Amino acid sequence: MHEILDAILSAQAGPADFAALPLPESYRAITVHKDETDMFAGMRTRDKDPRKSLHLDEVPVPELGPGEALVAVMASSVNYNSVWSAIFEPLPTFGFLERYGRRSELTKRHDLPYHVIGSDLAGVVLRTGPGVQAWKPGDEVVAHCLSVELESADGHDDTMMDPEQRIWGFETNFGGLAELALVKSNQLMPEPRHLTWEEAAAPGLVNSTAYRQLVSRNGAQLKQGDNVLIWGASGGLGSYATQLALAGGAFPVCVVSSPQKAEICRAMGAEAIIDRDAEGYRFWKDEQSQDPREWKRFGKRIRELTGGEDVDIVFEHPGRETFGASVFVARKGGTIVTCASTSGYMHEYDNRYLWMSLKKIIGSHFANYREAWEANRLVAKGRIHPTLSTVYPLAETGQAAHDVHANVHQGKVGVLCLAPEEGLGVRDEEMRARHIDAINRFRPPAPAAPAKGTTS
Repeated sequence: MHEILDAILSAQAGPADFAALPLPESYRAITVHKDETDMFAGMRTRDKDPRKSLHLDEVPVPELGPGEALVAVMASSVNYNSVWSAIFEPLPTFGFLERYGRRSELTKRHDLPYHVIGSDLAGVVLRTGPGVQAWKPGDEVVAHCLSVELESADGHDDTMMDPEQRIWGFETNFGGLAELALVKSNQLMPEPRHLTWEEAAAPGLVNSTAYRQLVSRNGAQLKQGDNVLIWGASGGLGSYATQLALAGGAFPVCVVSSPQKAEICRAMGAEAIIDRDAEGYRFWKDEQSQDPREWKRFGKRIRELTGGEDVDIVFEHPGRETFGASVFVARKGGTIVTCASTSGYMHEYDNRYLWMSLKKIIGSHFANYREAWEANRLVAKGRIHPTLSTVYPLAETGQAAHDVHANVHQGKVGVLCLAPEEGLGVRDEEMRARHIDAINRFRPPAPAAPAKGTTS
């Protein structure tokens, strides 16, 4: 791995140099183990600790197949699917790997007693398999997480409809929280040249997901002037939804859970912010009963912020805890677009407010290659910025996942894989300088330097 890292850090090595580098027999990776899937049995979701289930293992380099690429991973990040993998919810991911392994001789590689997780990366292509024409060794890339086979006609209008659609690093093996990763070549996209490795790794999954939910014809088709309610607006997914709404001329109403998160939304340019904890919204009376009075109080507050208007779009991802309120507050004819359900999958809502007010619920799941490419293009152009807040070394991925599970983070939590330190990989310093404040707005301020003449 040292020779690979030296070639990347030199920024001088070309395609032939990378192609000539010997591949190691093994690499370090973050894994969950098949024989530990019952370790949290009987525990509440909130009490399950990813630090206990995530391991840093040395694993063999997988065989490279047709249409695939082996990538040296400089940095990755933690998504909520990394948390689900770590706490074995809603099901252990090994069922996904077993089913994928039964598909062909080649996919048997994925059915292992360990699962290398992670659905983001920024890094450098080392090898490509037969049939790959668009990418070559030495290309600096990011990867989106849609893995498809495209042997069925169903996937050729929207690849998310492919019957063999999977999320790489969650429903497949050899994910991005590792020193090497195996991806299909049609997951690759150019790395934004003004960003560091860890910054470039942060947007992938969540930016693409938010783009499809809000902007795409497959989602809410956001337009100028729309009022958009965004739950968790400073979080990993919501922070990109907020930026996309602002960039598209919409008016986001940002829901957060602390004054610090409210300040982050203001820094992004949002004006309408609801601190749900400070204002005391409790949408459930108990485990079985929601409180419609709270829906109404919430709707009244939204109208105070929008000049008397209801929201055109609700960007939903908390799920069970908020879904009843989301359906209620959308305007007549409005759209609730939903993914993830981090607070629970069994949604309940009063259907009178949906059917009699002609509202729509749209299910949205990640993004197709075109949507992911367009979302990445906005990052590369400096229209959408990383929301990276904290970065951990690979060995501390368990703590990174714990932060996300406990919702003590803001934006995205990054992980350094091969990169020995933060701040590496920038190729366009001039563009970076133009956007540096936006790039850093989720990062804590640097400590003040001691005054001259003082000692620490």
